[in-house]
Amino acid sequence: PPSSFYSSTRYRFPTYSCLNLSDAPLNRIGQVITQLADRDILPWLELNRDPSDAEAHRSATIVADRLCSALTNPILRNAQEQRQLLRAKEWLEQRGYVQVQIPGLLFSTLRPGTFAFRLNVKVRQDLGTRTVNIPVDIVIMPRSAKVEELPLLVEAKSAGDFTNTNKRRKEEAIKITQLRKTYGENVRFILLLCGYFDSGYLGYEAAEGIDWFWEHRMDDLERFGV
Repeated sequence: PPSSFYSSTRYRFPTYSCLNLSDAPLNRIGQVITQLADRDILPWLELNRDPSDAEAHRSATIVADRLCSALTNPILRNAQEQRQLLRAKEWLEQRGYVQVQIPGLLFSTLRPGTFAFRLNVKVRQDLGTRTVNIPVDIVIMPRSAKVEELPLLVEAKSAGDFTNTNKRRKEEAIKITQLRKTYGENVRFILLLCGYFDSGYLGYEAAEGIDWFWEHRMDDLERFGV
């Protein structure tokens, strides 16, 4: 759009009488937007002046980049996690494991030498008064599993930058806490990682008793008895 688009004094949005909006709600919306606006990107707001053409162009470029990242990161992350599951499937089948695909399958009923994807695991909440399902990406019952032994639960995680992992690291801690409260301390829950996971993230997970292995080192699964 032309630079005049970014100047509040040179551009006015059209009004639509059919919306029947009074000035009060619009003013509140404007106040919220103003409060959320990043002054480092839109410096003219702090100075209460119109932006120069260079400032408007630079700010629009930054905002567009952030918008693209917000839209594409989930798409890329989902594609990466699908690839992780495919890698795990290939690795397991090469070692004689068989994938099980049964609607309503319970993770605790898997037979030794089998695995399944995207299973819901029931856990207790609210001091055991109700249960909820938490999704687990990969559930593996080792061939050497003993009677009543629980399968290995694997969560596939990928990240395109370090910042995002800091926001998500509590998700796994909540899951392992719920699993232990429901199935005991012997439940095994590990991570399959791909991408940018720094020492801060890994240290946080280790403190919660959560181990991990990397997509490019699938053979490390053998260390977990698989």
